[in-house]
Amino acid sequence: MKLRPIFFAVATILFFAAGIFPAAAQPSSAIASAPIYAPDYTHAGEPLPDGVIAWDGLLKSTSATNGQDFARFIFNFTNVASKASIGWATNVVSVTNYTTITNAGFWAWLWGNNIKQIAHVATSTNAVIATNFTPTAVTILTVHPGCSCTAAELPPLPWTIPAGSNGQIKVSVNLAGKFGTLFKQVNVATEQGNKNLMLRIDILPPPPEPEMTEAQRNAGIAAAKVDRQAIFKNDCASCHLKKVEGKYGQQLFDALCAICHEAPQRATMVPDLHNLKVPTNEEFWRAWITSGKAGSLMPAFATSQGGPLNDLQIASLAAYLNAILPSHVPATTTK
Repeated sequence: MKLRPIFFAVATILFFAAGIFPAAAQPSSAIASAPIYAPDYTHAGEPLPDGVIAWDGLLKSTSATNGQDFARFIFNFTNVASKASIGWATNVVSVTNYTTITNAGFWAWLWGNNIKQIAHVATSTNAVIATNFTPTAVTILTVHPGCSCTAAELPPLPWTIPAGSNGQIKVSVNLAGKFGTLFKQVNVATEQGNKNLMLRIDILPPPPEPEMTEAQRNAGIAAAKVDRQAIFKNDCASCHLKKVEGKYGQQLFDALCAICHEAPQRATMVPDLHNLKVPTNEEFWRAWITSGKAGSLMPAFATSQGGPLNDLQIASLAAYLNAILPSHVPATTTK
């Protein structure tokens, strides 16, 4: 039993010598540097849990007029995330289900036979575990719109939102060539999971065009007799060139052709397309749209001849007219 005090004394001296002398003999030359932030993508593909980001809405809706360039949305949010930290248990009187002590024989040799294996202590009392919830930052890693016509405006990524602070994600949808009801989405991925923001856009039909006065109609006809391309110039362009970009087929006909050919008070020199007296086909419509007719009021619509339409728009318009206005006159054959 006399060996144990000697053992403790030697062990204590060796412990302090190992910890103190090398430190005194070899001063540290390490230079402290700022930690480098590395985004954690581990949970980016998982659903974002509740209690991380509070949104003012996950679905935003708006109405747009036919011909409107963009629909715009703003998603506001607040970082409400918190991190749980568990403190030490204090004032523990006894332990439950403590089954064994490692190297019990060695400790028994040091302390005597009072140390033995302990199994299944019955009760645990006065054990207090303190849990603290601390507000924490949230980092947005990526923002992916669902299609190329949808764009998000936000700070450079990754974007770290401090604890308890607010933010905005602005979204715009290009409406060129679109009509009806549209549904779009934007996926926002954070280090704690991702969330889809949904958009709904109802594109309203265009308002009816105001009817021309008799004086306006006569002035337009007079200008077209001098220059059939006059409808694409000056004040006439406000009607005949209005919002043709990005339109095809029926939309293009309604915007560009119907103003003359479907007008309730159509001028007598403007033909009724529903009752033409000549055979028609897709090539017929394409030729008339492209070049018009010299000496008449029919202008050339091709960009190569001073008009507003590209080849694809002309092809779509010709196909549409051929489909809705089938020929009433048999095609003539020549031998």
